[in-house]
Amino acid sequence: MKFMKTLAMAGLGVSLMAGPAIGATLSINGSTTVLPIVQKVGEAFMKEHPGTTLSISGGGSGNGIKAIIDGTTDVAMSSRFIRDSEVKLAVERGSYPVPFAVSYDCIVPVVHTSNTVNDISLEQLKAIYRGEIRNWKEIGGPDRPVVVISRDTSSGTYEVWDEKVMNKERVFPGALLQASSGAVHQSVSRNRNAIGYLGIGYLDDSVKALTVEGIEGNVENTLNNKFPVARPLYVFTRGWPTGDTLTFINYMLHPQKGQKHVQEAGFVPLY
Repeated sequence: MKFMKTLAMAGLGVSLMAGPAIGATLSINGSTTVLPIVQKVGEAFMKEHPGTTLSISGGGSGNGIKAIIDGTTDVAMSSRFIRDSEVKLAVERGSYPVPFAVSYDCIVPVVHTSNTVNDISLEQLKAIYRGEIRNWKEIGGPDRPVVVISRDTSSGTYEVWDEKVMNKERVFPGALLQASSGAVHQSVSRNRNAIGYLGIGYLDDSVKALTVEGIEGNVENTLNNKFPVARPLYVFTRGWPTGDTLTFINYMLHPQKGQKHVQEAGFVPLY
């Protein structure tokens, strides 16, 4: 049976601690896109629950889901939905992953701040990532080679990009693969010829966000589904959460608590 995409409303590493570790330790692993959200929410959560330690590592959505399947993390962060094959494997190992949508996001193409290109079409993006467009002048930019920055295949952001931009066609071998959103951001900000893609929470003045088909990647266009590369962001638990894990999930989904910090992290809250 297909695992239904139910939105449950009910490497990078960091350890967030508040006060002495006299209570539970929650392990959280996965998506580097979701990482800033969990860091921001986690800091606030531990101020209200000073006996709790959150151990957070951002090794990619696939690694987070693998950790939930293996039982080596309490919470998996993922910027994509879990695959049916992953659900099947989890059930075989005695657990059933439960999804919680924690935010909305859009994946925005970014270039160096010196690049004169402002807008790009989905067709042009696909051609760039297939290696068919090699010079920025081909789409009205400067006479400079295009340096393509992409995420590795364990990334949920890559999978959404692969589905919505590439239509499942392969990124060309000359692309430079990065293991995290932070690495993509750094690579694009330092290379005047580069193009990459980032979740909305990673956008700042050190990179230039492009509009896609004339549509800006912002909160409004994410919520109204106008931006063509939009998605929900998730956390998964190994079975229905209980105890401190449930307390943390409830805090993250609370409109006046965790969701306020989702917005502060630069992402789009659920409400």
